[in-house]
Amino acid sequence: MTTRLEHDLLGEMTLPQDVWYGIQTQRALDNFRITGVPISHFPELVRALAMVKAAAAHANQAVGTLEPHKAEAIQAACQDIIDGALHDQFVVDLIQGGAGTSTNMNANEVIANLALSKLGHPRGEYRHLHPNDDVNRAQSTNDAYPTAACLSLQFAAEPLRDAIAALRDALQDKGAEFTDIVKMGRTQLQDAVPMTLGQEFEGFAVNLGEDIDRLHDACRLLCEVNLGGTAIGTGINTHPRYQALAVARLAAISGKPLVPASHLVEASSDMGAFVYLSGILKRFALKLGKICNDLRLLSSGPRTGLGEIVLPAVQPGSSIMPGKVNPVIPEAVNQTVYQVIAGDLAVTLAAEAGQLQLNAMEPLIVYNLLNAMRMLCEACHMLQTRCIEGIQANRDQCARHVEVSIGIVTALVPHIGYADASRLARAALHSGTTLREQALAEGLLDAAQLDRLLSPQSMLAPHLEP
Repeated sequence: MTTRLEHDLLGEMTLPQDVWYGIQTQRALDNFRITGVPISHFPELVRALAMVKAAAAHANQAVGTLEPHKAEAIQAACQDIIDGALHDQFVVDLIQGGAGTSTNMNANEVIANLALSKLGHPRGEYRHLHPNDDVNRAQSTNDAYPTAACLSLQFAAEPLRDAIAALRDALQDKGAEFTDIVKMGRTQLQDAVPMTLGQEFEGFAVNLGEDIDRLHDACRLLCEVNLGGTAIGTGINTHPRYQALAVARLAAISGKPLVPASHLVEASSDMGAFVYLSGILKRFALKLGKICNDLRLLSSGPRTGLGEIVLPAVQPGSSIMPGKVNPVIPEAVNQTVYQVIAGDLAVTLAAEAGQLQLNAMEPLIVYNLLNAMRMLCEACHMLQTRCIEGIQANRDQCARHVEVSIGIVTALVPHIGYADASRLARAALHSGTTLREQALAEGLLDAAQLDRLLSPQSMLAPHLEP
């Protein structure tokens, strides 16, 4: 195996000649083996890093601080990476010390070596084009990494929004399919009043759909970036025109409406946009989990539970009990929800741990946000295609529950009063009769009145006349 020798602040190291990263990346590989999840696991982050470097090279060339041949080689290398090249060379673990320096240097070194090859030089010949002096010119990890993080999260939000919309539409379709099926509503797991199964599923759809707009709001906050602030937000080592040029170019490359932060010192340590996004993801996850809890309850049985819906059978449910089928898709979604909630706590603690002009825990924040978005996207798709679209209603069971319910006594309250209605419900419950039978036996109302008042359809919307 051919090798090359590289050196840095701490000394020298021998690297395989065929790798595109350099010595600082290798040190990070040796130091950080936390999650086993490399940068390349999230292509949106790799693309965002390359976009930041391309925008910086463009701005540096424009202000005359980077030679044109170097700037052009760097931008060409970045474009290759944006298009998907060499993602496997982004090898550093997502969780790392140094506030993201290892991620930034992994990008700097890969881009430098790819640019060197375009200029006709071997990898590692940094005297011709250097990872720090050229690729990282007018940047610090402290502005390049957060900017790439903001951009990557916006990229990750796109498929998540699509997945939420598709799941919402599937639930809405089920709501339309079940619009004529009357069933009992329940509060605190006790019989309440009638509703339709369609109303229940429509409620699920509206509940999830609200968060598409909230996710859009969070992405709007992520459009304010601190690129150009360098180390702590003062812009040291940058040209006066660099920041505006770099952010404008990054907006053009990414297609996102990025703007410079209004106060770079504040923006360099502020984690508020990340915390807000994490809260939105947790909010959506909680809603998703509640819906899956409901699906599991509504499908419980099949003969000794509620049994009002039938979930698609996607795999055998037991290694010992023949014929058993479990609600494995909602269960998997519930577990996803718990992980997102745990990730939100990690983001919260990491954001609070910032000190003075920097938050060194940002890698943990980025890891948890990207991971949550990917998990939720996959969970939505799985729930939609392998569960919601195949749900069937058990019409007979829904009707039977309405028929024997005591909860429908609520419809009699305006006509016989709360006290008599309470007594009637208790008497029917103790005698084992239906509410209608008990009311007839006591002569409270005649058959025609009871048929009209206890008709489930009359309880589905406001109808009371003075």
